[in-house]
Amino acid sequence: MWEKLSAIEQRFEELTMQLSSPDVVKDRALFSRYSKEHRDLEELVATIRSFRKATDELRGAKDMLAEADGEMKEIAVEEVKLLEGELLGLEQLLKVLLLPKDPNDEKSVIMEIRAGTGGDEAGIFAGDLFRMYTRYSETHGWKVQIMSSSEASSGGYKEIIAEVQGQGAYSRLKYEGGVHRVQRVPATETQGRIHTSTVTVAVLPEADDVDVQIDQKDLRIDVYRSGGHGGQSVNTTDSAVRITHLPSGMVVAIQDEKSQIKNREKALRVLKSRLLDMKQREQVESRQADRRTQVGTGERSEKIRTYNYPQSRVTDHRIGLSLYNLDQVVDGDIEPLVDALIAHYQTEALQQQSMVDA
Repeated sequence: MWEKLSAIEQRFEELTMQLSSPDVVKDRALFSRYSKEHRDLEELVATIRSFRKATDELRGAKDMLAEADGEMKEIAVEEVKLLEGELLGLEQLLKVLLLPKDPNDEKSVIMEIRAGTGGDEAGIFAGDLFRMYTRYSETHGWKVQIMSSSEASSGGYKEIIAEVQGQGAYSRLKYEGGVHRVQRVPATETQGRIHTSTVTVAVLPEADDVDVQIDQKDLRIDVYRSGGHGGQSVNTTDSAVRITHLPSGMVVAIQDEKSQIKNREKALRVLKSRLLDMKQREQVESRQADRRTQVGTGERSEKIRTYNYPQSRVTDHRIGLSLYNLDQVVDGDIEPLVDALIAHYQTEALQQQSMVDA
């Protein structure tokens, strides 16, 4: 393992030198690529160096233990114990950092939230989830932009598609895709009965031209008059755009902007992200891998989380975690859930890696 770690550290040092080279600085594309690679290796190299330092200190502490007696021996025993614990933690962290990276982790996100079963209450909860993810994104400094929305009659949304722009957005949000279930008494319920409703969430890494190339011949683009909110200019011009990807049959319709050009740009971005998601899912299935243990591929048909208002409880069914701070969660404090999910899937990935190594 040390040969591999030394090679990584050497590559990091090479990149550090390259980034100060005038030739590299002048080449924007090369500088950007080297900067990203350097940034990706930073934590790993810092951990390698901490591991090496702790290893040297442990060796010294053991040497001291062999020669010490009395009070000095007790100090040496304690030092060895502390350093062995530190090394175990660093070794575990190194294993995690050496896992294959999800190439999408640093990307922005296209998030699609749709009301499922439950009528008006499902639409209201779709709005609650959108607000939850918006507030969570704000804590990370990510920008949320609505790309398309269809409001529900009693509040909330039948459907809302939004872009979450920010480095690392996908790495934190990718496990949110699936069916979210809410159990609560709707405001319209006169007899106090608890209703169960569902909302589906899809989280797609935003695709660029390198990820997905679309032949214009494969697209049918229709323009039509927008409906719903937006003002008179929206409703009296053919600004809405519907793009059909003929090979897959995938359809994306956007009408939120007054400009047909802007609606077309948004629709293409959503289409590319959906095609990238479909492509990656097909690759996973072709390898006959368990989707639940693959980075970035969650089962959208499965119920992943329940929000129970009478008990103020949130339960993530994939990891069996229940929290009793529902108000804080729906107000955007989902970090404990996100951290627990990341830890769970990292553990599964490490177990798979151990089986492969064995």
